[in-house]
Amino acid sequence: MKLKICGMKYADNIAEVLPLQPDYMGFIFYAKSKRFVGEDFDEKITASIPSRTKKVGVFVQADFRYITSKVERYGLQCVQLHGGESPELCEQLKDASIEVIKVFSVGEEFDFEALKVYEKACDYFLFDTKGKDYGGNGVTFNWQVLENYPSSKPFFLSGGIDLEHLPLLKQWQHPQFYAIDVNSRFEVRPAEKDIERLKNLRSAI
Repeated sequence: MKLKICGMKYADNIAEVLPLQPDYMGFIFYAKSKRFVGEDFDEKITASIPSRTKKVGVFVQADFRYITSKVERYGLQCVQLHGGESPELCEQLKDASIEVIKVFSVGEEFDFEALKVYEKACDYFLFDTKGKDYGGNGVTFNWQVLENYPSSKPFFLSGGIDLEHLPLLKQWQHPQFYAIDVNSRFEVRPAEKDIERLKNLRSAI
């Protein structure tokens, strides 16, 4: 099980998280988010991250030029698209040698037909809880919905994952379950992570 820690922003906090060797670290480039890194985010922060941790830029309804400008500036290896981005945009990014994670919001049920047009355009899918915000809502969805997942594409599981869910995660077997994505449940305040709780998570997985 891979680990993605999302919504990072503060240099000192990032430095504390890095020894845990997360597989992915997410930075939010969406101005309406409480975890928005800002337009003046220091490139030195991402430059300090070792290659074993992939840097992920999180975007919502951004265009190709904006996304690729952030990829180049911050050395991002991966982008996570949270809005209604088209398969064509995903393919453009993939053709530019950028890993693409396409996010889908899940409620009481989910129409898996929506995934078909993204199959060739993305490297991963990510399933998050449908809520008022684009992620970071701190609420889980019913993972049993994913028992009907028809794709061979690996996916990230997100949405309110906390330490209390670890026993369920260990029991939950799914061949395409690739990684967990944690954020708000491991925070002291928006964009600042609780290191002790993350240590407990890392040691458990």
